[in-house]
Amino acid sequence: MKMLIWILIFFATFSFMEFMAWFTHKYIMHGFLWSLHRDHHKKDHDSWFERNDAFFLFYAAVSMTFFWLGSQTDFWYGWPLGFGILAYGAAYFLVHDIFIHQRFKLFRNANNWYAKGVRRAHKMHHKHLGKEDGECFGMLMVPFKYFRKKEKKN
Repeated sequence: MKMLIWILIFFATFSFMEFMAWFTHKYIMHGFLWSLHRDHHKKDHDSWFERNDAFFLFYAAVSMTFFWLGSQTDFWYGWPLGFGILAYGAAYFLVHDIFIHQRFKLFRNANNWYAKGVRRAHKMHHKHLGKEDGECFGMLMVPFKYFRKKEKKN
């Protein structure tokens, strides 16, 4: 029974992290911490690293804190919480940094309906260079309109 609860907590945490990514992106990254996120929208540097990467470090610290709690206290829930955050971080890195922004030249030929929808949504997000008037702040779950095939213009 404990293993079932562990698995449910893991998947619930992973799913909740999509909401957290959306919330953090919309209200924190495009809000009071725009100074850290701005370089992700407007490349004004030559570095491979961005100030925006600090957000990854924050969630890594949260995940590690849950691992510590799970290993050093009776709070065994720390393990599935930590792994759920870690798994979402890995998925986010694969989709956002590798697949979409090609920080590593992998998955260049992924061309299925989901890949196209996520790319379209992210492209619409990045068409706004400022912190205002943004759209589509999620990562793995984006509005259905981005999955529809574009009609050909005559």
